Amino acid sequence: MGMKPKQHLLLDKLSKAYPLGRKRPGAPKRFLQAVDQVSLEVAQGETLGLVGESGCGKSSLARLILQLEKPTSGTMALDGIDLSTLRPKELKAARQRFQMIFQDPYASLNPRMKARAIIAEALINYRMGNASEIRQRVEELAQQVGLSPFHLDRFPHELSGGQCQRIGIARAIALSPELIVADEPVSALDVSIQAQILNLIVRLQAQMGLTLIFISHDLSVVSHVADRVAVMYLGRIVELGQTRQLFDRPAHPYTSTLLSAVPRPTPAGRHRRSEVTGELPSPIDPPSGCHFRTRCSHADARCTQEVPALRVINGAQQAACHHAERILATLHQNNIEIDNA
Repeated sequence: MGMKPKQHLLLDKLSKAYPLGRKRPGAPKRFLQAVDQVSLEVAQGETLGLVGESGCGKSSLARLILQLEKPTSGTMALDGIDLSTLRPKELKAARQRFQMIFQDPYASLNPRMKARAIIAEALINYRMGNASEIRQRVEELAQQVGLSPFHLDRFPHELSGGQCQRIGIARAIALSPELIVADEPVSALDVSIQAQILNLIVRLQAQMGLTLIFISHDLSVVSHVADRVAVMYLGRIVELGQTRQLFDRPAHPYTSTLLSAVPRPTPAGRHRRSEVTGELPSPIDPPSGCHFRTRCSHADARCTQEVPALRVINGAQQAACHHAERILATLHQNNIEIDNA
C-alpha cells in the first residue's frame, strides 16, 4: 500500500462576503457571499481542477488562497501555517511559495516593461542573486517556457497572446514556488495555442512537483490536467472527486448539468441530458437550503430547509446533495440499459 500524499494546502470553512450598499436608509446591510464555507485538502504535487459557471466564486476563492484578500471567516493553511494570521513581513516571505498565472496575458503584464524585466522583477525583489546571476536565471526561465532571447527584449504589445502567457508562466515559476493557482490560463488564447500552453503547464507541474489549482469553466480542459475536480456553485463546493470518477458518475445534478455541455464519445454520454431548469439565482439573495434547488428536478421540501453537507458518497467521491445516492443508482441503471440496448 502506497503512502498517503503529504497534505499541502488546507482550507477550513473559508468564507468571503463583500458588503453592498443598503437598498434604502435604515434597511439591513446586504452582502454578496462569494465564497461560502469552503473546506478542501490538496496534497503536495496534486492538480486540483476547480470548475463552475462564471460568478460561482472560483476567482474569489483563488484570491483568498493567494492572500490577495482576507477571508471573512475560516482559515487557509499551507503546510500547517495559517497564512491569514501572518504579519506583512512574514507574508512577503511566504509569497515565494505560492504564485498565480492570470487569465488575461496582456492585462497581467506591465506594458511599459520588456519581457526580461517582467520576469526579473520578482528575482530582484527577493534578492535572488546579483545582476549577472539574475540575467542568467531569466534566460534559463525563458528557455524553460519556450521563449527565445529575442522575445526577452520585446514589450508585451509586440508579442502574441501565447508568448505573453509564457512570460506570465516564467514569472510565476521564477522563485521556484510550491503552489501555483492558474485562473483560466488558456481561456483568452486562440484555440490553436491553448493546447501548447496546457502542455507547458502540465510539463512544468511534473518537473517541479508543483501543487496546482487549475481554475476553469471548461470541463474538457480540466479533464486533461486535473487529478481531482471540485465543482463550485454560488460559493459552495457541491461535488469533489477523482476526475475520471466524477466525469463518469456525477453525483450532483449541477455536475451533470455542466457535463451535459461537454461532447461525450460514449453511449452513456450521448444519452446524458441537462437536468437544469430556470435561471441562475442572485448571489446577493441565494435560495435557502440547497442553493441549486430552484433549478433542480430532484428538489423536495428537505432541499428548501436544509443545507446539504459535502459528504462521502462513493469511495473518495463527495457530494453536497440530499439525493446523491439515488442519483448515482439511477445513472448506473440507465448506463446498464444503454449498454444492453
